[in-house]
Amino acid sequence: MQGRIEDVGVGAPTRSLRLAPARERETSVRGAYRSLYRWIALTDVLSVAGALLVSYWARFGWFEVPGGTFAVLLLASPITILALYTGFHLYDAYRYAPAEEFRRIIFAVSMGVGAILVVSFWSKTDYSRLWLAMSWASALVAALASRRLWHSYIHRQRVQGRLSFPTVVVGTNAEAQHLAKLMELPSFGFRAIALVSTDQVTDVPAGDVPVMGTVAGLRDVIREVGAECVFVAATALSANEMGYVAKAVRLEGVEVRVTATLPEVLSSRVAVQSLGGVTALSLRPVRLTGTQVVIKRAFDIAVAGLGLLLVSPVLAAIAIAIKVTSPGPVLFRQKRVGHRGRPFTILKFRTMQVGADQMVEELRAQHGVEDLMFKMKDDPRVTKAGRFLRKVSLDELPQLINVVIGDMSLVGPRPPLPEEVTRYEDWQFDRLEVPPGISGLWQVSGRADLSFEDCVRLDLFYIENWSLAYDLYILAKTLPVLVSKRGAY
Repeated sequence: MQGRIEDVGVGAPTRSLRLAPARERETSVRGAYRSLYRWIALTDVLSVAGALLVSYWARFGWFEVPGGTFAVLLLASPITILALYTGFHLYDAYRYAPAEEFRRIIFAVSMGVGAILVVSFWSKTDYSRLWLAMSWASALVAALASRRLWHSYIHRQRVQGRLSFPTVVVGTNAEAQHLAKLMELPSFGFRAIALVSTDQVTDVPAGDVPVMGTVAGLRDVIREVGAECVFVAATALSANEMGYVAKAVRLEGVEVRVTATLPEVLSSRVAVQSLGGVTALSLRPVRLTGTQVVIKRAFDIAVAGLGLLLVSPVLAAIAIAIKVTSPGPVLFRQKRVGHRGRPFTILKFRTMQVGADQMVEELRAQHGVEDLMFKMKDDPRVTKAGRFLRKVSLDELPQLINVVIGDMSLVGPRPPLPEEVTRYEDWQFDRLEVPPGISGLWQVSGRADLSFEDCVRLDLFYIENWSLAYDLYILAKTLPVLVSKRGAY
C-alpha cells in the first residue's frame, strides 16, 4: 500500500508523523478508455486476421481451408497484431492526433507483412507475392476502417459528455482562458472544471470556469474537484512553478499536457531531448529532399494513372450527360497559379453556363461577398447536371490529368486564381511553396464551408508537416467526405 507522510500533532509541542494511506482513486475516464481499448484490440485482431483470410481465399480459391505454414501464420496473426499494436502504443492512442495514429497503424501492419517475408525467407516457403500484396492492402484497409468506426463512436460518447477528461488548467492568462474555451468543444477530449493561478498572472479570467487556488496547492485542487488531467498553459508559469506541477501529477497519478509555443505541428516531427537538466523539443525539418520529391511524384503518377483507367467509363458517361443537358464544351479550362507561382490550366467538367466566370464581380456586388474565394450555395450559374456533379465532386475527376502531366499533386493546397494571388498578404504566399492538390486538408475539414483564412491556415499546416504518410491519411479521409457531401456546392 502506497502512502504519504502527514502532520498529526495538532496543538502538541512536538509534531509526530504517521504513514497515512494515499487516496486510492481509479481515474474513471482513463479506466473507461482501458475498457474500450480491450474491445478495440478485439476488432483489430478480427479485422486484420479476417483480411489475411479473405486475401488467401481470393488468391487460392474461395473457402479453401488453409494448410501448412499458411495455417500457422493465420493462427499466429492475433498474437503478432497485438504485439505490434502494443509496441506502437496504439492502445493508448487517445494521447495522439488521428494522423499520428494513422501513421502508426501503417507501420504496424507493414511490419507484420514484413515479418511474413522474413519467415518465408528463413523457412524457404514460397509465399505468393500476389497474396502478400493483397494481404498488406486489405489488412491496412480493414485496420483503418475499424479504427475510423471506433473514432466515430468515441466522438458520439464525447458529445454525450463521456470520455472527456475533467481537467484543471494551470494558469489564468489569455492562453489558459483560450484552452478552457477550446475544451468546450466535445472533439477536444478534455473538459475544463477549474483554473489555478500562478505568479505570472496578467489577465483577469473570464467565463464560467472558476479559479480554485494556486499552483503551489495544485494537489489539493486536483483532489477537491476530482480532476483526471492537468493542462498547463506554458506561458502562465515559471520554470520553478513547473516543479509543483511535476510533483502533483506524479503523486496524484493524473494525465498531464503542456502547451508549447510552436506553430501547429504533427507529433511525428517532435522529439524530446534533455539538455543539462532542461527539457527541449527537437523539431524535425520538413523540406522535401530530392528523394522525397521523387517518391511523391512517383506516387502521384501511379495513383492518378490507375485512377484514370478505372474511372474511364464514368468519365465518358459524365461527358455525354453534360453535352446532352446544356450547350457548350464538356471541359472547363481555367488559369490557376501553381507551384512557386507558375501558371497552369486546370481541367474540370463544366458545371456552369458558358461565360459564368465573367459574372463573378456582378454576383459579388449583388450578394456582398468580400471573401477572396467566391462560393455560393445556390449559384444561379450552375447547370442541372453540374449541381449533381458538384455534390459528389465528380467534376474534379479531369484533374487526374493535371496530376499526370505534373501541374498538380493528389494532395496539396487549393490552386488559387491569379486575381486571388494579387490580393494575397505576404504570409499567404507560403501556400505556393508546394504543388497544388486535388484534395487537401481544406477539403477534408469543411471545403466550401471554410473561410479563406481557415483554408490558408490548413494549407500552411500541411506544408509545415508534409510526409507521405500524411498524404495517405488525407486521401483516406477524402472518400468519406465526398460521400457525406459536406461543404460541396
